[in-house]
Amino acid sequence: MKFGLTPRSPALASGWDPFDDMKRMHERLNRLFGEGEEAEISGPGTVSPLVDIKEKENNIIVTTDLPGVDKENVSIDISDNKMWISANTHRESEEETEGYLMRERTYSKFARAFNLPSAVKEEEAKAKLEDGVLIITLPKAEIEEKRRIMIE
Repeated sequence: MKFGLTPRSPALASGWDPFDDMKRMHERLNRLFGEGEEAEISGPGTVSPLVDIKEKENNIIVTTDLPGVDKENVSIDISDNKMWISANTHRESEEETEGYLMRERTYSKFARAFNLPSAVKEEEAKAKLEDGVLIITLPKAEIEEKRRIMIE
């Protein structure tokens, strides 16, 4: 009587799902490598733009794409060697043809948080938004060298 019978495996009997384990592992890795902080500032419908960070001799240059965003709608914050970039955009369009009226509204939010590779002079930072590309130039802070204290 083989019809209708399926072999039972121990994994199915215990309710173990390998995808649940993979999801938990992914969450743990995100917490370990600090990816969770970005989730705090982003929510549903928030886009996390890619960021290029270049470390030069005296500066750190951060570049990111923010298409369709005006400079008045961009917020850049720096604290304790961490940078937060957020931006909002809002567009409305209206089109009337042959007695029909079509209105569209679009809202977008961009948000990104990350650690900077070295200490910077926050008060001397400069930012420029041109053609949807945000370029932030951060002068590096001079790191004090260790001083050895002689024991008398």
